[in-house]
Amino acid sequence: MYLHLAQAPQETYGIDLVEVLTESSLMVQSVLLLLVLMSLACWFIIGFKWFQFRRADRANKAFLERFWSSKKLEKVYEASSEFPASPVARVFQEAWKEMARIKKREDDEGGWMHSGFENVERTIHRARREELTRSERMIPFLGTTGSTAPFIGLFGTVWGIVEAFDMIPKDTGGMILDKVAGPMAHALIATAVGLLAAIPAVMAYNWYVRKIKVAHADVDGFASEFLNILRRHFFNK
Repeated sequence: MYLHLAQAPQETYGIDLVEVLTESSLMVQSVLLLLVLMSLACWFIIGFKWFQFRRADRANKAFLERFWSSKKLEKVYEASSEFPASPVARVFQEAWKEMARIKKREDDEGGWMHSGFENVERTIHRARREELTRSERMIPFLGTTGSTAPFIGLFGTVWGIVEAFDMIPKDTGGMILDKVAGPMAHALIATAVGLLAAIPAVMAYNWYVRKIKVAHADVDGFASEFLNILRRHFFNK
């Protein structure tokens, strides 16, 4: 007589996101929704800033090529409108507009305005700060997400686990694990989602901070060269 032992059916385990969203507590669902929205916002910023920096790099190169190949600054100013995405071109435009105002005062009042160079220098510094602010726009959100998303996810996990253990006294059938396994698994998903939101945000934040430094250095280099040109050709009187 042979005894055949029936094999227990093998269960497959996996993550059912629909089940997680529908069966989790309201607090865990709110945490998951917040993390998903933060992640989507980060990916939008990553794509938008990549496109913005790419356009700015190309426009800067094209404008600088036009600037150094031209013999007249008036011609450069007329052509600068062809490079709207170039931070360097915008700094040049602001400086040249100030030069035009100084020239107009010179024609109206007679004599050279001795404070003109300081005015142009202040204008360039202000334009540089504006370009730095423009390049940094939305980047802090990446850093905020990278630093807070793991803790938000951890909060959702802790809250879900506390709710799961709160179900233990209500159990009368002895199947405690079956009662709490589902809610605890759903709660742990919050930590995973928090990390998934934070890791790309931190990587993108560090990369864009470096890009901002490089872009600002390009603007600073041009500003210094342009001020030297103005000092030699217009204010050295």
